[in-house]
Amino acid sequence: MPVIGLIKEGKVPNDNRVALTPKQCKWITTEFPNWEVIVESSANRCYADNEYTRQGIKVVTDISPADILLGIKEVPKEQLIPSKTYLFFSHTKKAQSYNQALFHAMMDKDITLIDYECLEHEDGQRLIGFGFFAGIVGAHNGIMAFGNRTKQFHLGRVKDVKDYLELIHTYFGLKLPPIKVVVTGSGRVAHGILEIMNLMDVQQLEPDEFISRKYTYPVYTHLKGGDLYRHKESNIYERNDFHEHPENYTCLFNNYLPHVNILMNGIYWEQGIPPLFTHADLNNEFALTTIADITDDAHGSVPCNLGDAPSEDPIYGADMQTFEKTAPYLATSIDIMAVGNLPNELPRDASRFFGEQLIKYVIPDLIGKGNEIISRATMLEKGKLNPRYNYLAEYAKH
Repeated sequence: MPVIGLIKEGKVPNDNRVALTPKQCKWITTEFPNWEVIVESSANRCYADNEYTRQGIKVVTDISPADILLGIKEVPKEQLIPSKTYLFFSHTKKAQSYNQALFHAMMDKDITLIDYECLEHEDGQRLIGFGFFAGIVGAHNGIMAFGNRTKQFHLGRVKDVKDYLELIHTYFGLKLPPIKVVVTGSGRVAHGILEIMNLMDVQQLEPDEFISRKYTYPVYTHLKGGDLYRHKESNIYERNDFHEHPENYTCLFNNYLPHVNILMNGIYWEQGIPPLFTHADLNNEFALTTIADITDDAHGSVPCNLGDAPSEDPIYGADMQTFEKTAPYLATSIDIMAVGNLPNELPRDASRFFGEQLIKYVIPDLIGKGNEIISRATMLEKGKLNPRYNYLAEYAKH
């Protein structure tokens, strides 16, 4: 009987999310009775061991009998089991140097790696992810930081509520000052940000309305790729060309710098894509004091993202003159919210949402013979680089 195993998270600091909830595990064993699901015992997981056993799912200390292993964050090299199939976020798709040794270890151990980030529709749209809840928590933290800075209102921490429903109730009595917020991006992260903007009763404006005048109530505008970038010669935006040749485009975000108080950044970024603004742009007049960089690329689309902050202390300052890290809420600094595991503050909701996507798009074909979507997401096949990822050939060299 083939076996799916849920591994305990080994990366430090611990992540308490999980790929499948207890009820989702039971659903799989009911729908696919020829398969077994086992769960590696964990004291940190948001669903306790006994919640799985109550659903008839075996909890074990040795996960090695499983054929397919599901995790969330990167698996420490020493915890990898040879010749297994793993699904997790490896953070190697962009040849991230900090995970190169992990990639080599998976190759040495003949591991098949199916990366969640690489599970895509034919047009490149991501199939599954935690982006929506990253947007939820990141947007909350951004508004919270502005309140802490100005002392005009107070928001507590997301991690202190039981679940998303309770979080929504904390917004009912919240009255925000007339702030101006820019939301960037068009994917799941942006959808989560927009959810919070609407729950907090921040009114949406078209981009031209946003910059045209001041308002007596809180407002936001939503900027997608076509609002942010223009070709240097043709002065138009064409999505495919932009992603193939981002160096030919210029960013228009500095038009908003004099008007925006809070930036909620949910836009995709990779090397070569112009940043939203430059250090030099901050020598001109600007209103920006708070940045929630939810997609969280250090020195990426937000150049004053100086790296991750811990979830326990998510806000730091970036000096406007030097871009050096400071304490938050200083008059000479911009406040930065940059956290790598934002959904961890709503772990049960985020895990349930993630597992539903896995069941909808991945599990049936993973349990069956596989399909093109899974094939495209397979970065390593028994330790060998999938031809689709030959652009990582140098990265894969020992």
